[in-house]
Amino acid sequence: MPRTAVDTEPDSLPPGDDRAFLGQPRGLLTLSGLEVWERFSFLGMQAILVLYFADTVVNGGMGMSAGTAASVSAAYGTLVYLVSVVGGWLADRVLGSYRAVLWGGILIACGHYAMAVPTATMTWVGLGLISAGTGLLKPNVATMVGKLYRTDDDRRDAGFALYYMAINIGAFAGPLVTGWLGDRQGWHWGFSAAAIGMTLGLIQYVTGRRHLAGRRHAAEFALAPEAMRRAVHLIATGLVIAATLAVLLAAAGWLTLGLFVDLLTLVSVIAPVVYFLIMFRSPRVTPGQRGRLRPYVVLFLASVVFNFVLFQAYSTMMLLAASNAETTILGFDFPASWYVSALGAFEVALAPLVAALWVRMGHSQPHASNKIALGVVLGGLSFLLMALPTSGHASGQYLMSAWWIVGSYLLLGLGDVLLETSGMSATTKLAPAAFSSQTMSLWFLSLALANGIQAQTVKLYDDVSHPAYFGVNGAIAVAAGLAVLAAAPWLRRTMHPVH
Repeated sequence: MPRTAVDTEPDSLPPGDDRAFLGQPRGLLTLSGLEVWERFSFLGMQAILVLYFADTVVNGGMGMSAGTAASVSAAYGTLVYLVSVVGGWLADRVLGSYRAVLWGGILIACGHYAMAVPTATMTWVGLGLISAGTGLLKPNVATMVGKLYRTDDDRRDAGFALYYMAINIGAFAGPLVTGWLGDRQGWHWGFSAAAIGMTLGLIQYVTGRRHLAGRRHAAEFALAPEAMRRAVHLIATGLVIAATLAVLLAAAGWLTLGLFVDLLTLVSVIAPVVYFLIMFRSPRVTPGQRGRLRPYVVLFLASVVFNFVLFQAYSTMMLLAASNAETTILGFDFPASWYVSALGAFEVALAPLVAALWVRMGHSQPHASNKIALGVVLGGLSFLLMALPTSGHASGQYLMSAWWIVGSYLLLGLGDVLLETSGMSATTKLAPAAFSSQTMSLWFLSLALANGIQAQTVKLYDDVSHPAYFGVNGAIAVAAGLAVLAAAPWLRRTMHPVH
């Protein structure tokens, strides 16, 4: 039987002289384009999700209180990042990166289309599909970017910089479109835009697949055929049982929305604890590697604290902007959800500037732990800043200038650039060799834990004053960042060879 075009596509790395996209491999354009649309849809939807939850039923919303809306939105983020850990394993052992990303994108698109249907049931179905799809897609796109380059290719860092900018272009554009539609036409029109965006991303991903490496085999480290059948059967059976049990418990009134949020928070706490215990006790981890794992626990916790603040850009900050901030700048009126686009814009602008600064400073640049600590401090300051315009007013009885929130997002964006780039790099260097293929799972678990904690804390948003809420949370983050700075001598010594 003759082999098809798909069968003959190379499974190896592209030729080293492939410089068709700004001096980078053509596959980078395909993957960066996919990420633009995936972030457009994911963050575009997330920018209006908490507002949709908190809006009245008469206006097409879900009628939740502000605290409940923020808590459920955070729980959704927790689920996404928990599933991402499973998504990495499925790509390695069952599906392969290309198919994992493809099926992830399909599930995401189906989820957004489901949310475009104006019923509560379809909202929950849509969020479930998006969580599963993002868990498959997100951890594996970056892996495919790495496959475009040989190990000694000096274009790798520049390629990842372009890829990172693509992520933030989508983060900037998504809320602009979905926010305008949600505000002017209705929330489900905004969700429809997210669905169309993901569909466009899938189309260009499939049409550009010939430029991607590693497509011929289903998985690079595939299970043996018998083990594969058992794994697929176990996964399918587990999903059916879990879904059936959830429906039955919900119908009986035993599985409430609040209980589900609490269960996700509990899992987000247990998962990283178990993961670290396995690594510390594994006989495959040498004493030297175990020594480098200890400082990584500190960096992991720093990531949790920072992302606890960062993710509230899409929850409590959106609620604050919608109820207590002007939506006019220089005479131009805009939806409150547009504020979050400032975060993506700042990151697109600041990332190359920060990278250029580190190159210019060379070996005199701050240690990775100091960059991460500074990022956490900036995140805390972004919340402390919000305590100023909210002081001396009753909730809902004032309108602050738009520039307060823009300034807060500027601090948060700079902190994110500092922490994300250094944190992900440190993750790959400090993780034990026996767990090298699972390094990104650690990072995603820090994001899951941050969302899990947020899901509980934001419940207080309705019960305390705005200056108390933002001031206390901001002060805790600043204190955590300063604690990491204080531990700098020990971190520099134990993180060797990370600089």
